[in-house]
Amino acid sequence: MKLFSGLFIVFFLVTSCTVQSVKRHASIVKEFDHGAVVTAHPIASQVGVDILKKGGNAIDAAIAVQFALAVVYPNAGNIGGGGFLVYRSSKGEVASLDFREKAPQKAFRDMYLDEDGNPITDLSLYGQLAAGVPGTVAGMEEAYQKYGSLPWAELLHPAIELAQHGFEITKRQANEFNHYQQKFAALNAPGIAIIRNVPWQEGDVFSQQELAYTLKRIALQGRDGFYKGETADLIVQEMKRGNGIISHADLTNYRAIWRQPIVGTYKAYKLISMPPPSSGGIALLSLLQSVEPYPLAKWGFQSDSTVRVMVEAERRVYADRATHLGDPDFYRVPVDYLTDRKLNQDRMAGVDLSKATPSSAVKAAVFPGYESEETTHFSIVDKEGNAVSLTTTLNGSYGSCVWVSGAGFLLNNEMDDFSAKPGSPNLYGLIGGKANAIEPGKRMLSAMSPTIIERDGKLKMVIGTPGGSTIITSVFQGILNVLEFGMNAQESVSSPRFHHQWQPDRIDVEQRAISDSVRHSLEKDGYTLYKRGSIGRMENIIILPNGKRQTGADPRGDDFAAGY
Repeated sequence: MKLFSGLFIVFFLVTSCTVQSVKRHASIVKEFDHGAVVTAHPIASQVGVDILKKGGNAIDAAIAVQFALAVVYPNAGNIGGGGFLVYRSSKGEVASLDFREKAPQKAFRDMYLDEDGNPITDLSLYGQLAAGVPGTVAGMEEAYQKYGSLPWAELLHPAIELAQHGFEITKRQANEFNHYQQKFAALNAPGIAIIRNVPWQEGDVFSQQELAYTLKRIALQGRDGFYKGETADLIVQEMKRGNGIISHADLTNYRAIWRQPIVGTYKAYKLISMPPPSSGGIALLSLLQSVEPYPLAKWGFQSDSTVRVMVEAERRVYADRATHLGDPDFYRVPVDYLTDRKLNQDRMAGVDLSKATPSSAVKAAVFPGYESEETTHFSIVDKEGNAVSLTTTLNGSYGSCVWVSGAGFLLNNEMDDFSAKPGSPNLYGLIGGKANAIEPGKRMLSAMSPTIIERDGKLKMVIGTPGGSTIITSVFQGILNVLEFGMNAQESVSSPRFHHQWQPDRIDVEQRAISDSVRHSLEKDGYTLYKRGSIGRMENIIILPNGKRQTGADPRGDDFAAGY
């Protein structure tokens, strides 16, 4: 089999993995002639570039990056979670891969409700019961079988080396590790690598021997090294240690699925994004269609009129999301209806830009026929022009906060992305209904929006972000920043952001977003503004007319762009 063709090759250490620290210059616009990789961690970005330099393609680099992030970015990079991949080949072939987690077979609709029918929030957020069946390893093997070129084991090698020998943590990571110590101690058996008696400090070496052994099993056996055998036994033992319900059968039966991407147009541009069970592609296309008739470029970036139009579009699209979006294998999602340009523009026709529309007055479109924000995203373009946009997550930061004893990786808390009770908000304040109710084997709804943009049949942009419910609106802004406001890749991800999701009825605003004069104008006309911290961590690659790959790495984190 192609998967194991490199099993007995002599490994050569990826030089970047021995580098214990990498300086970050996220504010600098970087351009590369051949390949580019932008991820949430400098080491992971360099791992991807090293694979490209060795002759690997964008999928090879994506697989290596995904496993490297599981080591160096444990709060969201993962093998215990899942995600979505959007791919465009250099010849224009497009595909999307769904490796979203699934509800275990023992899951049931009211499993997180008390005897009075009210949600017990912590049950879906922390501990073994919060975890869905992981999809990452199956997804990476599925992508490899279709598009991979270098030996599978060679793509796992950098992550194994990083786990075994360790890497220097950043200041941000030290603060996070320390912040979660009590939660980790309360939910885990003694001995997990991240718990220690003295505070973590920037530059400390974090090694993960148990994770290294797990990754070696995956390198040798592919998906069977995770979903069967020793690793599967350890996962099931972890379920029994707590109140979890993932079984051997759940693991054995998990499959990643190739789905038809969401494809549509915005002016002269073609958008390729993720279909359900991600809401991202539908919502993103709907938003772009909604604002298309308005002269945004003339109005300007975050001008009064621009903000009003974008917010009113977001208000309506998120109402649709709450009602109509779910796992298409369980629920008839009206994709064509929700992405109908006339429908979306007709709904905006009644918007009065002189005052806010109360969210209570906005209902989902009536179909006549019937994700902490601790996700992570990376964008890759290889020398041939193949592109990968991949968003992956554990849901909340550090997922369920449960490390699988003996296997060394974190489990997700994706079960919180289901609607535990219709009308009740989840971790991100998102409201859902019947379409996203808990059912055995069902994939929970997501906002992840890995996206690729074309113009005139040529690759233009590869973009995405983490951010829970803010993912869609962040990518929406990132795209408009380039296509309407003329920003370069770095400016597009560095610019301040805002967000509206229908309910709660408010505009979440980063500190630097929206000028004071515009804020006063909005508040005067009935908009509620809510000051908050950073929104998302976007990664962007733009293909310039001269063929160079221009990169943007979000300065809100340790994000880093690398290439050659």
